[in-house]
Amino acid sequence: MTRRPRTLLIGLVAGALLLTGCASDPLAEQYREGSSKGFIAGDGSWTEIPVADRGNAVTWSGADETGAAVTSEDYAGKVVVVNFWYASCAPCRAEAPALQKLNAEFAGTDALWLGVNVRDQAANAIAFNESFGITYPSVMDVDNGSMQLAFSGSIPPNAVPTTLVLDRSGRVAARILGSLTSPSILETLVRDTIAEES
Repeated sequence: MTRRPRTLLIGLVAGALLLTGCASDPLAEQYREGSSKGFIAGDGSWTEIPVADRGNAVTWSGADETGAAVTSEDYAGKVVVVNFWYASCAPCRAEAPALQKLNAEFAGTDALWLGVNVRDQAANAIAFNESFGITYPSVMDVDNGSMQLAFSGSIPPNAVPTTLVLDRSGRVAARILGSLTSPSILETLVRDTIAEES
């Protein structure tokens, strides 16, 4: 193969990949249309837990998609939004843009975002982040399930996605079981938790 056809082929493949990221997402569309093929998800219901009922802080550790160590100590004193997800989960794909938008809106505040990928290897998570413009890290939990175990008293293991809001002490302050039906709910839960005294 000469240099010109090879360059043309590489350009066509790169263009196709770029267009794939811009096209509509069939799994997310399937979810929006009400199909629950291939996943079990919650109903989007949310719960806010009174301060007196929150119990102990959840301690956890893992490695993100780049291999960097991530622990609960890294987030001490911050409100943390923890989203359990995986790349081929249709409701996870549907809610990804809203999660990233809220992450950007809360930049520079006391709220930080963290994903927990429950099924994929790092390469899939990185590709997902690039496709959806996700800028916050995700702990890769497929090999040992340590994150799911740490939060097992707070989230049902069969409901993905699930989003938790942790208070500054590392306790679960709120939970959304299933995809975000309204991003304003999560925004309110985060703002309420930020407003609490530490």
